Amino acid sequence: MSSSVLYDAPGPKALVRNRIYSVVGSLLILALIGYAVLQLANRGHFAPEMWNIFNNAGVRANIRDGILSTLQVFVVAAVLSLVLGVGLAVARLSDHRAVSAVATGFIELFRAVPLLITIYAMWVLFLTYKENLGFIGESSAYWALVIGLTVYNACVQAEVLRAGVNAVPKGQVEAAYALGLRKSQVMTMLLIPQAVRSMLPTIISQLVVTLKDTSLGYIITYAELLYAARTMANNIIVNDDNPYVPVVIVVGAIYVAMCLALSSVATWIEKRGRRAKTGITPAAAGEPLEAPGVLETAAGPVGPQAPGGAEGTEGPVDKQN
Repeated sequence: MSSSVLYDAPGPKALVRNRIYSVVGSLLILALIGYAVLQLANRGHFAPEMWNIFNNAGVRANIRDGILSTLQVFVVAAVLSLVLGVGLAVARLSDHRAVSAVATGFIELFRAVPLLITIYAMWVLFLTYKENLGFIGESSAYWALVIGLTVYNACVQAEVLRAGVNAVPKGQVEAAYALGLRKSQVMTMLLIPQAVRSMLPTIISQLVVTLKDTSLGYIITYAELLYAARTMANNIIVNDDNPYVPVVIVVGAIYVAMCLALSSVATWIEKRGRRAKTGITPAAAGEPLEAPGVLETAAGPVGPQAPGGAEGTEGPVDKQN
């Protein structure tokens, strides 16, 4: 039986037992899914009339507006969180203790506070000072959602970038300082680019989380996709029932499609970055120069042309008693 560092590799009996458990577990999950679908079908949630609502122009317009609102919040929050995350990461890595302490406290505070509380607190604050801040219409809910997402995700991105910077070999940093580069140049030209490249999958994963967290806007009545779906499901009645199940399935499929599209873009960027030709192209080797003349020493010539001896040894020496 072979073993690894973390666990012992299963033997023949264990493999058979694991396969049986996998098959039984899969069958149980499929049975639960089938039972749920059957119950929903018996209650009329899969009736054609329920799904016919999506042929209505008003319903499609509401879904389109919800998607656009969601993407608008996501794009702004994603860009701001990346910019703020880089700033927080650089501040936390600063040699100045005051700057590092402030950045550390900011990151730890907003990582510990739930995102929903941050968004709700921002919304209440903006509503309280709505006239002073010049907010009109849904702008207070919009900026509360954007700032809440920006602050929380910037703190997470800062920790991701800090881990990437610390993963860069110390020898590269010492070599850069030896060449006379300042710390700002080392950070912008050496550490940050390598940290972004190495931590790109994690950064993209956090952006996907940002996209999904835009659904928290329905708590503060911002008209994003989930809020639009909830409003439609509450106001539409088909066969004396609200079409919650069809709306949830359609909206969930839209969220999955958007997340998969973002992940596909990230995968394309990562592959393109790996294929990119970076660095200095070494020059082609020239023809070797002709070997110089044989070195002369006091004892005689030394080298492959030395007479009377092996290669690289002195010539014969007369022995005198």
